[in-house]
Amino acid sequence: MDYASVTLEELKKGYRYDEKTGAYLCNYCEQVFQLGQIFQMQGRFYEAGHAAARHIDMAHGGNLPQLLAADTRYNTITPHQKELLSLFDAGLSDKEMAKKLQVSEATIRRQRFTFREKAKQAKFYLAVYEQVFGGQGAPEAQMAPVHNHAVYVDDRYLTTQQEKRRIIETFFSSLDPLVLKSFSPKEKKKVVILGKIAEQFEHGRQYSEKEVNQILKPIFEDFATLRRYLIMYGFMERTRDGAAYWLAD
Repeated sequence: MDYASVTLEELKKGYRYDEKTGAYLCNYCEQVFQLGQIFQMQGRFYEAGHAAARHIDMAHGGNLPQLLAADTRYNTITPHQKELLSLFDAGLSDKEMAKKLQVSEATIRRQRFTFREKAKQAKFYLAVYEQVFGGQGAPEAQMAPVHNHAVYVDDRYLTTQQEKRRIIETFFSSLDPLVLKSFSPKEKKKVVILGKIAEQFEHGRQYSEKEVNQILKPIFEDFATLRRYLIMYGFMERTRDGAAYWLAD
């Protein structure tokens, strides 16, 4: 899942609503809950929205464990903090937590206070950011999102939506089917090109190297270079022996 593309509320719920398809989608497994359908779960019946929420609990053990374990550069929570947050969420008292972690109750209270203060700081920063960037600037001037598994997060990702569109128009002779004219040596342009090529693969599906090659060959004659850079830049992952490839979630 692209954590940068979902709202705060969608992150907190674990699922989101797709207006184009009229369905709720699980953030973690992309299971679809179509609006208007009724879903049976453990002998009870749910409408789409409630079914999506129930699915998060039943299939994923709740939303918090998934957020804490999220493999994204945005997850900067330390292992110790994750343990503390899990215990707070479980409703343990300060005394119970102190005993479990073999620390003083005062230490637990300080940790609780620290989490609360960080949340206040984050809320204030978000308010300032949205005031400055939330409703200003033409869409083409907005920065293109950085994919979750980007390996090198630096100036090569400082690309506006307008620049991204221009790069795609310049380097691809056709978008349907996708055909690449040349693979730019410029790092910023490589990122955009590779991101467009990665769209040809399906999330949640594993590919053999042969299948990857079959998808890449019609796009560019040097398909081996594309395959290597898709891995190098974190758009795709593969097993150590190269037997299976898949899009990085």
